[in-house]
Amino acid sequence: MKNGAFAQSIYKQSVNKMEDLDTVRVLEDGRMFAYARAGAVALAPGKLTISPVPSGNANNEALSATQSAAIGATSVIVTFGGAVTADYYADGWFWVNDATGEGHLYRIKSHPAGTADVTLELKDSIRVALVASTSEWSAIANRQNLVVLSTFAQTGCIAGVPPIVVDINYYFWNQVKGPAPVLADGTLVIGDQCGQIAVAGAVTPLGANDVIGSVGTVMSVNVATEYALVNLAVPGY
Repeated sequence: MKNGAFAQSIYKQSVNKMEDLDTVRVLEDGRMFAYARAGAVALAPGKLTISPVPSGNANNEALSATQSAAIGATSVIVTFGGAVTADYYADGWFWVNDATGEGHLYRIKSHPAGTADVTLELKDSIRVALVASTSEWSAIANRQNLVVLSTFAQTGCIAGVPPIVVDINYYFWNQVKGPAPVLADGTLVIGDQCGQIAVAGAVTPLGANDVIGSVGTVMSVNVATEYALVNLAVPGY
């Protein structure tokens, strides 16, 4: 959680990045927001968002014979499984999933575009040396990077509910806790939990056998296609 002033209003979008992605902001009334970036489709207020499908270009990759990182290093050179755009993984996570250094997690600061021999600048220093041709690694983008409207398919993490209209690729504050109007589908019941549904951006009642996670508790009921008040409790916040 950030201490100090914020550069961007809760109810404004920005073409420029003003905070680290997933920076948490809590208002005096208890509502919580996470700094986010919209993906390839514009977003609307009151419609639930999720993170995009994780890329397969950075899953269980091995360091090459010329790639290693010493203890204390703040960067590591890697080869992705396919081309990546500059800073796609910025504010995301790099971890060693097998062999020397396994179990350690590092925050990514920045990186250029490319495929082979791409330098990941890290916000943390390497704690256990990474060994060429041995250490295996993975990376994932920040959960608030390029968020999209939710659907029933559990393809990404629940990200939150925008309080404003957000243009493609713009930055905004995504609400993750506290009262928020959310598009309703199905018959909601006050006090019951609700979760994502096939209707894009909507929530529906959760049943006893549902495996989709709850996004919050219904505070006030409105009919389907209208916006009900939900006390958001997005997992992970």
